[in-house]
Amino acid sequence: MKTKNISLIWAAGTILMYACQSSAPKGVNLPYPVTAKVDSVDTYFEQEVPDPYRWLEDDNSEQTASWVKAENEVTFAYLNNIDYREKIKNRLQELFNYERVSAPSTEGDYDYFRKNDGLQNQSVIYRRKKGTETEEVFLDPNTFSEDGTISIADGSFSQDGKLFSFLISEGGSDWRKGIVLDTETMEMVDDTLRYIKFSGLSWKGNEGFYYTQYEKPKSGAELSGVNTNGSVYFHKLGTKQASDQKVFSPKGEKIGAGGFVSQDDKYLMLSTFKGTSGNQLFVKPLNKNNSDIVTIVEDFENDHTFITTDGDKILVQTNLNAPNGKLVAIDINNPTSENWVDVIPETENVLNASTGGGYIFANYLVDAKTSIKQFTKTGKLIREVELPAIGTAIGFSGKENEKELYYTFTSFTYPPTIYKYNVEEGLSDLYIQPNIDFDASDYETKQVFYKSKDGTEVPMFITHKKGLELNGKNPTYLYAYGGFNISLRPSFSTSRIVWLENGGIYAQPNIRGGGEYGEKWHKAGTKMQKQNVFDDFIAAGEYLINEGYTSNDYLAIAGGSNGGLLIGATITQRPDLAKVAFPAVGVLDMLRYHKFTIGWAWASDYGTSEDSEEMFNYLKGYSPLHNIKAGTTYPATMVTTADHDDRVVPAHSFKFAATLQEYHVGDNPVLIRIETDAGHGAGTPVSKTIEQQADRFAFAWYNMGVIPEIAKKEL
Repeated sequence: MKTKNISLIWAAGTILMYACQSSAPKGVNLPYPVTAKVDSVDTYFEQEVPDPYRWLEDDNSEQTASWVKAENEVTFAYLNNIDYREKIKNRLQELFNYERVSAPSTEGDYDYFRKNDGLQNQSVIYRRKKGTETEEVFLDPNTFSEDGTISIADGSFSQDGKLFSFLISEGGSDWRKGIVLDTETMEMVDDTLRYIKFSGLSWKGNEGFYYTQYEKPKSGAELSGVNTNGSVYFHKLGTKQASDQKVFSPKGEKIGAGGFVSQDDKYLMLSTFKGTSGNQLFVKPLNKNNSDIVTIVEDFENDHTFITTDGDKILVQTNLNAPNGKLVAIDINNPTSENWVDVIPETENVLNASTGGGYIFANYLVDAKTSIKQFTKTGKLIREVELPAIGTAIGFSGKENEKELYYTFTSFTYPPTIYKYNVEEGLSDLYIQPNIDFDASDYETKQVFYKSKDGTEVPMFITHKKGLELNGKNPTYLYAYGGFNISLRPSFSTSRIVWLENGGIYAQPNIRGGGEYGEKWHKAGTKMQKQNVFDDFIAAGEYLINEGYTSNDYLAIAGGSNGGLLIGATITQRPDLAKVAFPAVGVLDMLRYHKFTIGWAWASDYGTSEDSEEMFNYLKGYSPLHNIKAGTTYPATMVTTADHDDRVVPAHSFKFAATLQEYHVGDNPVLIRIETDAGHGAGTPVSKTIEQQADRFAFAWYNMGVIPEIAKKEL
């Protein structure tokens, strides 16, 4: 690919930015910034592709900052004119204001757990000494910053529980800093570790821990530069990071690596990736000095996840010759795949295994719903675990010697509830049930199956008030993801209550590209089959319209990250499908996505514009940025992104919004809402979450011409 880039000469500050385009965008009478264009052209396989808003990729320039400010001024001026927006925000605050407590974990002499009193921006880590009921604050991340934008991203304890290592994220960035605390004195131990990314901290006994460090980014490219040379290091307590030992480095600049220690402290498990699917697997024995690293899997063709050990064997979940997954035992003295022994064979349902209390728990997806079976480490079925209802259960993991494990059960109208599970008796007892201002008996959820464009049957969950009239006028929020083998399961959303209690419908299809039906379902939505994902989603919208749930004028479509790509592709392919669209932190420039941060790892799902002429043409054929057509009426659209998103860089959303504002005609607004001091989503303060969701619901109802019940109530 060749590039030419002849930038405009910036003059008189930001004046030029708003004056150099020949005419203002047509359409709704909003004072959109008139975004400058540059003569930037890329050549792929002798085809020239203009990229006139390339300058918006520079997240450090004053011009980009001025553009962001100007766009936000337009967006928030629009939102401020929706008179019931504040009522939505107040109702969300009421709903979020309940105590949320996690399951405990025992570390040393204490039980640790997280708790949020309701509206705290970040959950606080508490602890209580074993045998007592008195709890105390252990670590409060709300004290790290005034606005709650610094969060604890991960944490782990030394084997004796006397040291706690944790990672912090600043402003939502994927870059982490590592800190170690003495759990008795609460004093920092060692210097702060830096340049950690896509990593946990895994202790080897009490002497130190393993972590993944990426190459230090160049100055000014911290949030957009390509992440390269990820290697596993060992940090020995009491030493400087500069002296940390590089334990493992994959063979390739754009290959990521991770490592963690088995519970018995016998093995360091190492995994590498060059995409979101497929990984190499290695093991390093830790009970021998200067032991060699043993190769378990050398290629990247399949997924392999370490689960636990059983004596001299390691238990690994794999989809090698088992698209739905199975559990195998591997002897590291004879590790090649032909010598693997099936412990839990593949079934017709997708497997996700965990371990705790000396057992294996097989979490199966049955039409996107959870079924749990308990096995011994040799594969003997103990029982099928009885769950409280139909929905999603996560957890069933813990230390080998624990006799009680915890799991969280949830569904669309079932708030996340924690249960304590006795591993020997197989009995579940209620541990913590949230107290939310919500009556689940007023609502119902059904699962339907509809046909996509090619005849494939796709499942979809639909939730709404009981007795809802199917008159085609119900505001409907259609949400999906469709990528990277990620499964969307039934789950509860506090903010979603506001939509439902005001007569809205929530619909969640399990489209191809996800992992709901195993690797075949995933692969059917990747690379040259990515269009299946968009077809499945469009068919979901058409089903809801044809069955009378809603109509084009009352349908909102939403998705984030890869789901943002989904929404971008949907509105460019079917601008008539929905009235409102919310592409969030989306991958919207499919020709350049791999040139930023960790984007190169997504090529396993997408392919890249440099792979082949065929792949380039396919990507260009659906890339949302490159398929916006002049003179087209698009849905009322609010693009959302964040200035610290260093996973899907905000330039995707910036360029997409600028182009959409330029070409769109009609009365629908096209806005971009750019959050500051926030990232891709993880660690977002509660206050920001409430504001963002209030703006989405207000924007949706306002553009549908719907006055929600909440608008009629007194503040």
